[in-house]
Amino acid sequence: MQFKTLEFTGDCLRLIDQTKLPRVTQYLDCSTVSDVFQAIRALVVRGAPAIGVAAAYGMVIATRKEEFSSSSELLKALEKSGEYLKSCRPTAINLAWAVERMLGVVKGNLQSPPGEIITLLETEARAIEDEDKAMCRKIGEIGETLIEDNSSILTHCNAGALATAGIGTALAVIYVAHEKGKNIRVYADETRPLWQGARLTCWELQQEGIEVTLICDNMAASLFLAGKIDAVIVGADRVTANGDVANKIGTYNVAVLAEKHGVPFYVAIPRTTIDDDLHSGDDIPIEQRDPTEVSEPGGRPIAPENIKIYSPAFDVTPNSMITAIITDEKIWKGGRWGK
Repeated sequence: MQFKTLEFTGDCLRLIDQTKLPRVTQYLDCSTVSDVFQAIRALVVRGAPAIGVAAAYGMVIATRKEEFSSSSELLKALEKSGEYLKSCRPTAINLAWAVERMLGVVKGNLQSPPGEIITLLETEARAIEDEDKAMCRKIGEIGETLIEDNSSILTHCNAGALATAGIGTALAVIYVAHEKGKNIRVYADETRPLWQGARLTCWELQQEGIEVTLICDNMAASLFLAGKIDAVIVGADRVTANGDVANKIGTYNVAVLAEKHGVPFYVAIPRTTIDDDLHSGDDIPIEQRDPTEVSEPGGRPIAPENIKIYSPAFDVTPNSMITAIITDEKIWKGGRWGK
């Protein structure tokens, strides 16, 4: 890719500021746990895999400006930092998964001096980043087998390199298909209220020379009716044990259209996005966003004052509506594990 979504320098976590894209390419340095929390919360960095990697490095940063007299003191401090980081965005499972994995390093090495554990923590965070890159590539290689040459693909929100440490999840399938010479056209939903499709997906696909057309969210139905969509590929922030999928609000709308018109609906995820502890989508905590994201997009008021606003960040698509879930391990047909 021609940009870096995130980079750990040893002292800080450098993030491309996705709130400034597409017109301004600017990086933000996070040198405290609070900086990482605020960056995740404000969507400077977003996408389930990317915020998982960011949280792992946030746990490393939590060790940087404090002296620890014992390993147990280090564990106590990191447990507090971990709970703080996990609270900033509750729906994406990768964030909590990464925090718990980092805590596992401390718990498994309590007999070692704090300094040695801190070194192990940085090694673990870098391993999480490297694993994410490898999983993204594998998702692309496995998923592109489902994509025919000369296909028009609809995607919703951003599940590309900006949402991961690698080449993305849903967009990884498109990138690898493009690499292999397939002629791919992409329609990108704008994805209100924060326009991740318009601002981010369109930007990164343009960077890579892939044909992309931006549409308003309410234009997708007309494309399905006209027979102009061959497949839908989206990412996910959490997938439950039965294969229900939580993804950016509006994904369920697209799934309904795909089912109605007989178009394959694919979900592309790393194995880390699967939450085996939750039975179904009914159990997924859905983050509620700031109402002004709806009423004042870009700081410009468009609604009456004191209007009631409902603004969930995600919705749930039932497994019965999913043609296949593409992971870095295999393709699961019918949206259900083992089917």
